[in-house]
Amino acid sequence: MEKIAIDIVGLSYSQTQSGAYALVLGEQDGNRRLPIIIGGFEAQAIAIELEDMTPSRPLTHDLFKSFADSFKINIEEVLIYNLMEGIFHAKLICRQGDSLVEIDTRTSDAVALAVRFKCPIYTHEFILKEAGIILEEGADSDSKPAAKMPKSDKKEKKGLASLSLTELNEKLDIALNTENYEEASRLRDEINKRGESNN
Repeated sequence: MEKIAIDIVGLSYSQTQSGAYALVLGEQDGNRRLPIIIGGFEAQAIAIELEDMTPSRPLTHDLFKSFADSFKINIEEVLIYNLMEGIFHAKLICRQGDSLVEIDTRTSDAVALAVRFKCPIYTHEFILKEAGIILEEGADSDSKPAAKMPKSDKKEKKGLASLSLTELNEKLDIALNTENYEEASRLRDEINKRGESNN
């Protein structure tokens, strides 16, 4: 199955889940974005490395990196290989000498390690097709890591079911243009749900 290279393009506080963060991964050679909800600890671990900060004591991911370096183990790539019931599944492709090993991991931990090992992150087309959001042409696609995304209207969050398909698509365009990927993801899910019920 063909792999598609993706990068971290945003990390912000989640507007819908308390204590959670939205990690946004972007297609390197395209305009699709993949929003993933992650925990606060993993978001901190990613942000610290992206900002070149050094904690006073090593975080768990730093410890893993030191351990791997000591035993000459390298993570060659991270692959987000599946999406089941809204949960992303990832694995680390590790090398030690001539031996290549795949290790299953949470996506948030995989990304936190990818930034430490400076290795590429990949996914598959079917995942981008199912969970990706297309960034409209002309929208600013050069998001900076850890950039805050605009807050969405709370009234809008309560009543997606009451909106028409046209209104949902209009709101989706606004969310994409303001790079509010988490809200865009919710709108896309509602649009897809209605499409499935019409089939």
